[in-house]
Amino acid sequence: MRKGVAFVLATCVLGLAALVARPGPVVRWLARRYPDVLFRLETEAPHVALTIDDSPHPEITPGILDVLAEHGAHATFFVIGDYVPGNEEIVRRMVAEGHELGNHLMSDAPSHRLPVAEFERQLLQTHELLAPYGPVRWCRPGHGWFNRRMLGQLHRHGYRCAMASAYSLEVRPTSARYAARHILLNARPGAVIVLHDGVGTGRQTVAVLRRVLPDLRRRGYRVATLSELAEAERLPQGDGSSPAPATPAPPRSSNPAP
Repeated sequence: MRKGVAFVLATCVLGLAALVARPGPVVRWLARRYPDVLFRLETEAPHVALTIDDSPHPEITPGILDVLAEHGAHATFFVIGDYVPGNEEIVRRMVAEGHELGNHLMSDAPSHRLPVAEFERQLLQTHELLAPYGPVRWCRPGHGWFNRRMLGQLHRHGYRCAMASAYSLEVRPTSARYAARHILLNARPGAVIVLHDGVGTGRQTVAVLRRVLPDLRRRGYRVATLSELAEAERLPQGDGSSPAPATPAPPRSSNPAP
């Protein structure tokens, strides 16, 4: 019970620290408390990871991909399983252009409120949707909430939990200019940046990226996926294997992605 209260308090403090543009000390504290969760990477190398939550969207995601291509940047897209049907071509484009897919469960809902069995069902169902396109190593629980029980479930199924250290605050009523400034203030070697896809926040994400990516390039940073960041420093990550199903399942077809 005390651990759960401590995490809630820490998350509230992190949100407050982010609002004043300096979440670094709280992120470092959380990283020490939860060493199996990736918040940021301790490195001197000029690498940062870019992550995009709540993908794909038929109108917004192509614009995000266009901006990334313009600037030679890669990202890990945390995909919501319910958004995949009908957007398979966008998912194929993500992978073809060097980006990475992450598991964001089936729906845009706070994962910590899900019963144990439902969390596992959504994790595995989303994995089944994404695995045909390539390895899926990382999970970001919905709304950024997690607990130790969820971390244990992720580990058993070959995943590592990824959070972030540089937030744009674009989910709040802020301008693209302010959101970009907030990210750049917290961009350090090994930082994990988070932005959002979808209607509303996704449109601002395109504008934020147009400001952030050229500045990061001028500073000499490589903007990479989570796995590229981890591999550069030989950091532990999910193994990308298919999670062990909760119940026996038939062998997966060897046919290529739909």
